[in-house]
Amino acid sequence: MTDLLSKFDAYIAEHQGLLATGVNDPFGVVMEKVLSPTRAIINGRETILVGTYNYMGMTFDPDVIAAGKKALEEFGAGSTGSRVLNGTFAPHIAVEQALKDFYGTRSAIVFSTGYQANLGMVSTLAGKGDYIILDADSHASIYDGCKLGNAEVVRFRHNNVEDLDKRLGRLPEGAGKLVILEGVYSMLGDVAPLRELVAVAKKHGAMTLVDEAHAMGFFGKHGRGVYEELGLEDDVDFVVGTFSKSVGTVGGFAVSNHPKFEILRLVCNPYRFTASLPPAVAATAEASIRKLMTAREKRDNLWAVSRRLHAGLKDAGFQMATGTPESAIIAVLLPDQVSTVAMWHQLLEHGIYCNMSRPPATPAGIFLLRCSLSAAHTLADVEEIVRRFIAARESLASVKAA
Repeated sequence: MTDLLSKFDAYIAEHQGLLATGVNDPFGVVMEKVLSPTRAIINGRETILVGTYNYMGMTFDPDVIAAGKKALEEFGAGSTGSRVLNGTFAPHIAVEQALKDFYGTRSAIVFSTGYQANLGMVSTLAGKGDYIILDADSHASIYDGCKLGNAEVVRFRHNNVEDLDKRLGRLPEGAGKLVILEGVYSMLGDVAPLRELVAVAKKHGAMTLVDEAHAMGFFGKHGRGVYEELGLEDDVDFVVGTFSKSVGTVGGFAVSNHPKFEILRLVCNPYRFTASLPPAVAATAEASIRKLMTAREKRDNLWAVSRRLHAGLKDAGFQMATGTPESAIIAVLLPDQVSTVAMWHQLLEHGIYCNMSRPPATPAGIFLLRCSLSAAHTLADVEEIVRRFIAARESLASVKAA
């Protein structure tokens, strides 16, 4: 019998070798108790959370929690069915209306996860004979959506307007084309030149889908994302997002003004063949989205702490992934996997939790520690985070010298 898991032996050996050095497992962290959007107990120690994507700090908002409790009592623990059968409850309609109000769009559709939102939209919009043109650094859910569908897939170099123009120019003029972009890219925290990219897509007659998962809540006048900040609301055809970042719960969605958008409910398999979100989760999402509509103070603080963290780490001599703070993702570059894991381990020992990222999650050859701040962090928190980064680096140097 052929062991179907044997193809992963190299990964198993690499992971076991990593743990044999005595470091904590970067992919096995357990939060024993969450104290707030910025603090948790990990390994029995109070730890500052600097890698949760809880951008707007909504996970412990009292109104959000109250909405979830009320829906849990009224509708029970789950839906036990698809949205097109028995899985549509009043909270699902309410959260879709909240999304339409938030984005100012005609339609909104909610998926059970952000991953499924991309899986469903990408695989359904472009079919046999169509073309998907996507940024090479696109999220795994976008790539998997391409695999699920039947369209031809063309990649262009990350954030490269000229390369997109060239590749679109090679495609048949009358073919259906979908250009997929992200407002903020989750690994490096860099922002796409959407104005130029969308203009090129329109020049070649392509429709556009923009994933604003890491920009919703704090980019743009209303917090809709990078596309709103750049004034592209009339030029982008579809916007995809998630509830697991700024909204503070779980789920995914897509919004659009396309007059035929609602047909997706009947033709999109990841929507129609998946159990819907528990009503209590939909209720928490609705409450959070409605509060995000007037969260100007939170947005301003998130930008303030993000800029300060980037400046503090840069001044301390860390190599940053972006020259300036482009988003709430602040990424620190390291030379290789061993040094990245070792530094991550030391940070955890010093009471800092951030994300350790490596290929294939990151672009080839890039290893980094990814920090993401919350509107609940303070400037005093940031100063402490920087101090602990410096202390962790010093501890790592001592270990290497011993």
